[in-house]
Amino acid sequence: MKSPVALPASAVTRNAVVLLAAVAVGAALYWLRDILTPLAMAIFLLIMIDGVKRAIERHLKLPARAAGLAALMLVILGFLALLGIIVNGAAGFFTDASGVSANLGPRLDAILRDGAALFGLGAAPTAAELLEDVELRGYLTSLAFQVQGTLSGALFVLVYLGFLLAAQAGFRKKLVAMFPNRELRGEALAVFERVRSGVQGYLWVQTVTGAMICAVAWALMRFVGLHNAEFWTFVIFIVCFIPVLGGAIAGLAPPLFALVQFESYWPALILLIGLQVILSLVGNLVQPRMQGDNQNIDPVVVLLSLALWGKLWGVIGMFLSTPLAVMMMAILAEFRGSRWIAVLLSGDGEPDGPPRPGSGPGQAHGRDKPPRRSQPQTPPPEH
Repeated sequence: MKSPVALPASAVTRNAVVLLAAVAVGAALYWLRDILTPLAMAIFLLIMIDGVKRAIERHLKLPARAAGLAALMLVILGFLALLGIIVNGAAGFFTDASGVSANLGPRLDAILRDGAALFGLGAAPTAAELLEDVELRGYLTSLAFQVQGTLSGALFVLVYLGFLLAAQAGFRKKLVAMFPNRELRGEALAVFERVRSGVQGYLWVQTVTGAMICAVAWALMRFVGLHNAEFWTFVIFIVCFIPVLGGAIAGLAPPLFALVQFESYWPALILLIGLQVILSLVGNLVQPRMQGDNQNIDPVVVLLSLALWGKLWGVIGMFLSTPLAVMMMAILAEFRGSRWIAVLLSGDGEPDGPPRPGSGPGQAHGRDKPPRRSQPQTPPPEH
């Protein structure tokens, strides 16, 4: 019988400490989620503002200060506009003006009867009978509290964003104080640049592909006459930033509500087929070509990150799951002890990108360089 591999006591202790630290960090992230989620969203908006500022400087040739002010106004106004449109659209969606609330019960009963007749199940139960054991009041109360929490969280996001913008002035001094060595400071800046470029690349890809999907979705919804087509367009644009689940919501929610609004099944079928076609084309053809090296994340890691951050921070965690995975991979790749984790998280085994042109074998990655301290040289053997 083969004897098990014996690990040194120090390695066992180190692994146990790392595991306990990971559990403690996860518990702290969950316990402090009401404080950390607005801060994470503010950092996300700060990176977005920086990306918009760079684009304005590049295309409009504006000074740095004017470009930064324009980017700040654009991002904040866009954030508030999206929030207001979604909240107002959700509040007025089930009003009598839309016709959905009055038609909801009878239409669900008709769908159940048609489904039972299609599969030969005999008499179909009514919607009231299926929902009699469901506590709708509790669900509506919970939804109201979630909406209230979203509004208050948006206020905290803007407060955090203001303080982060004010703290940018001293970032260079703090960096010099933290890394007095020029080489270490250069490596820290390289990590920061990788994180920033990865998150900004993710934002750019999701924004462009989301706009493509929204354009087709809006045209389809207006074609069939779906109520609140603009509201659903903004919902689809927002959920496109959530991996995996976003596509499912964008492709199924409008057809489901079309079933309730229309007496015929054709509008829902048109929406279902059209949305699935555009989601498939964008997800399989356009998105992979645009991503490049910006999202060098394994697909399994994307799914696990979605589940983990969704469990810890809810919808905000799902929204930030991929940027957080990009940031974690870039940071872990800088240390020898944790580089293997970054390799597992990456899609091609190179978490910090391919070697730069002109770099030697030992200079492809930040921490894989030769040791800085001089080592005693072994004399060559004499012949």
